[in-house]
Amino acid sequence: MSIVQQAAKRLEELKRAGVPVPRVAADATPHHASEPSEAEPQRTGAAVPAPDAGTRRIPTEPADAGLTLVPPARGRGVDKSQLTVTLDLAQLERSGFLVQPATRSVLAEEFRQIKRPLLKNARIKEDGATHLSQIMVTSALPGEGKTFCSINLALSMAAEVDTSVLLVDADVLSPTTLRRLGIQERKGLLDLLSDPALAVEEAVLSTNVPKLSILPAGTRHDRPTELLASDAMEALLAKLADKYPDHVMIFDTPPLLVTNEAKVLASRMGQVLLVVEASKTPKGLIEEAFAAVEQCPIVMSVLNKAPESASPLGYGYYYG
Repeated sequence: MSIVQQAAKRLEELKRAGVPVPRVAADATPHHASEPSEAEPQRTGAAVPAPDAGTRRIPTEPADAGLTLVPPARGRGVDKSQLTVTLDLAQLERSGFLVQPATRSVLAEEFRQIKRPLLKNARIKEDGATHLSQIMVTSALPGEGKTFCSINLALSMAAEVDTSVLLVDADVLSPTTLRRLGIQERKGLLDLLSDPALAVEEAVLSTNVPKLSILPAGTRHDRPTELLASDAMEALLAKLADKYPDHVMIFDTPPLLVTNEAKVLASRMGQVLLVVEASKTPKGLIEEAFAAVEQCPIVMSVLNKAPESASPLGYGYYYG
């Protein structure tokens, strides 16, 4: 007698004995263990959504060991799960990032002073100030430290009592934010712009740092400038502002003088923080960079890599 026949016989015996037996759909057919149903994905630990045709499955390498799917809270009205990544805080601290921004270190104090006017502006609720919580961090040239400043500024702001932060890797030509944080690249900004059916919840990553979320740059696209300049970008910014009303959004963008993408983004941002490398960036290029963002309501600047003698704080900063 086969296993299926034995099971059927046992069910009949239970029914005759008056034991309640769960009903099975009439069209249900048994599957052998070696042949799992395509309609029901195998459950092996944390669930990972099936990739679309032509896309790669998200790898679970050591840097992504904390990738999980967290079900939405009841009553939130969202069907999709939200991705959560676990950052290696010890490694980030060794790399010079402010994973403990509550400390009284020189770097922590410097970013406290840098963030204060940005936060003050972001909290303005007057008419016409709707974009002030969207802050663009850029530089005139590559290598001046904009990504370092973007990440540390996000970490410092997330330490505020009443502020949450969405860090957006908008350097779509050379995305480095996720790599610096030890996270694998995945769907993000460009995917949301090119695929209207993709929900924000499928791209924004929660982290183990309280009140810090990340939006990756996303899948490379042949026309990133056109996407960033499209109505879809304006609609996405409005959607993000509506979905995350209590968040300050920090956009790590490309350098201003070597790409068109940064200039396009600057026209949509409420504040711009221009990172300038001390004793390296020529004055003429700094002036050209300021001219490229003059349409932005508020433009500030940070002097990065200044010698300790140039600033009582060591790191060096100024506002322009």
